[in-house]
This record gives sequence, C-alpha cells and structure tokens, in this order.
Amino acid sequence: MSRPQAVAIQVSSAQQALLERLRRRQTADQRLVRRASLILALAAEPCVEAVARRLKLARLTVRLWRDRWLQAIPALGRAEQHQATPQQLLGLIAQVLGDTPRPGAPATFSPEQVVQIVAVACEPPEKSGRPISHWTDRELADEVKKRQIVKNISPRSVGRFLKRGRPTASPQPLLAER
Repeated sequence: MSRPQAVAIQVSSAQQALLERLRRRQTADQRLVRRASLILALAAEPCVEAVARRLKLARLTVRLWRDRWLQAIPALGRAEQHQATPQQLLGLIAQVLGDTPRPGAPATFSPEQVVQIVAVACEPPEKSGRPISHWTDRELADEVKKRQIVKNISPRSVGRFLKRGRPTASPQPLLAER
C-alpha cells in the first residue's frame, strides 16, 4: 500500500536566511523559534512524520504549520517581488508563524461602562442618596444598575473592576526617612 506523497514547501533563500536569523535570535519568542525550526525542517524534508519525530512534535502540529506556511507562500512571494525590506519580510514571517486569535466570549462590559462604574465608585455614596459612608461592592452594583449604566452586574464583577485599578505597590515609602 503506497503512502500519500508529502507536500513540499517552498522557502526562498531570503526567507530561509530570515528563518535562520529568527531561530538563532536569543530574544525571540520560543514559539516562533520552534515554528521557524519546523518550517526549515519541512523545507529540507517534506515528510511530516519524519519531521514530527525529529522535532518531538505531534504530526497534527507539523501539518498545521505546514498548511499555514503553504497558505502564506503567495503573500510572501508578493512581498519579495515588491522589494520588501528584510525587516518587513521578517515581520510578515513572524505574523505567519504567530498565534491566531483564539475564540472566546465577547467582553460583557465595554471599557466605557467600566470607566463609568469606577467614576461612580469615586463619588461619595451620600450624593446618590445612600445612607452609607463607603461603597461596598453590592451597594455599588445596585447603584450602577439603578443609573442604567449596565443592565445587570454582580457585586463580584464590580469588585474586580475596582481591584484592577489599584496600584500593586504603595507609591509612598513605607519607612520614615531621616
């Protein structure tokens, strides 16, 4: 039984030099280094299984990055034809080898809503007709809903918004100076 023929990837000499440079760069993100090594290995040996074994990666991972590179070949070729600088070409290669945005739920609250919530927290509670001296997360959540800044919000979410804005270290020295 014959195996399917491996799809060879094309890497120009300029691209190969930039991939080597990216692979040797000490400050490069290790994911980019690993993926550059993978593309270089595939250029030398088109067999996905052999490259996966040599780099100790899953075949699916090697196939994924091979396919991403194959999709990017036309754009990389156009960039080289238009005399892109090595920095521009390196940026394009890094973009191809970079992570794609991951799916997830959209943000529940807009940045404007968060700013308005923090602004309400900065007001004295008496201004809102509340018989308290300091805001609690629950009181603030009720007030924000009452003002229709948000339709619904939990006290825990309000607490997270307020906690995120605090400085991590005190701006004032902790010990008295002489």
